[in-house]
Amino acid sequence: MTELTETQGRILNAASWRAGNLAMPLPKGLHGAVAKKVVGMMVERGLLEEVEANTKKHEPLWCETGDGQGTTLVATGAGLAAIGVDPVVVQAIAKLRNGPREIAAGTDEAKSAKKRDGTKQTQLIALVEAPTGASLEEIVAATGWQTHTVRGAISGTLKKKLGLAVISEKVEGRGRVYKIAN
Repeated sequence: MTELTETQGRILNAASWRAGNLAMPLPKGLHGAVAKKVVGMMVERGLLEEVEANTKKHEPLWCETGDGQGTTLVATGAGLAAIGVDPVVVQAIAKLRNGPREIAAGTDEAKSAKKRDGTKQTQLIALVEAPTGASLEEIVAATGWQTHTVRGAISGTLKKKLGLAVISEKVEGRGRVYKIAN
């Protein structure tokens, strides 16, 4: 098993929980020259990879390339294996990230994983992805959760685990409204 520093382990562990194994955002307190050095070492060792950020999914940027585009960091198979994630899981995640365009049509691998529709998390994401967003009361009515549970899910699951850029603003007549940042 690869020797990792505590910081490298934290980055890879966080990435293993995020959609697409995104390593961004980096842990709190890791920024500037130190972040650049740690990430540089991890890229050299093949633990992280710089990929083009999907701005439609609001993936956080590692480096801007100008014109509103940039790169983000993704944990590689070697990086996930270094923290003990099963190689079969690593391959499945890579296929989901790369999408069906790189898989030959008609093969068993061309079948995509089923999305779990109807879950409360899926409902929450759909509500905040709407162009007008969703008010706290609308989310409570749709999910049946209490207000503190909604705020916790937005803060913990959507922002921290999934890395979504959810913003909150007070709208006259609707109250607190949550939506994905444009």
